[in-house]
Amino acid sequence: MAEIDSSSSGKGGKKGPKKVSTKIDMTPMVDLAFLLITFFMLTTTMSKPKTMEVNMPDKTKEKTTMDVKASECLTIILGEGNKVHYYEGVVEASTALETTDFSDEGIRKVILKKAQSLKSLNKVPIIIIKPMDKSNYKNVVDILDEMHITSMKKYAIVELFEQDKQLLKERLNILI
Repeated sequence: MAEIDSSSSGKGGKKGPKKVSTKIDMTPMVDLAFLLITFFMLTTTMSKPKTMEVNMPDKTKEKTTMDVKASECLTIILGEGNKVHYYEGVVEASTALETTDFSDEGIRKVILKKAQSLKSLNKVPIIIIKPMDKSNYKNVVDILDEMHITSMKKYAIVELFEQDKQLLKERLNILI
């Protein structure tokens, strides 16, 4: 409780102004603060982590293939050092292998450009993602994020083929 000390100084003579000391009991305010903290901790909902669903094929012994047109394919090879190599269609002698990164002006722009070129034909691109052994887990997560951001519905994660390894060796001197 609040108290007011009104005792006199006890000295004789001239009386000066009375010194008043006030003491405030902080116990009720501390109790209220802890009650509020407890209330908000118990009533707050924590944010749940957002995950992206990846459908993996069944582990069967028979391999299934899907025939697609080369003009609808964009192959993305995840390299070391956050580099992304890509080419359109299938590997041929004249295949142009380009290199970019994970920025907005990098692989995202390439994917959106491919989607825009096929939109007039009412087709959607098929993205083939091929991580190299030297690429890291973060790169795979980043490219899956790009698939989500660009709303690509058809994509697959596969292993590097011998033609891809040869293309990387010839064009970029990357040994795998």
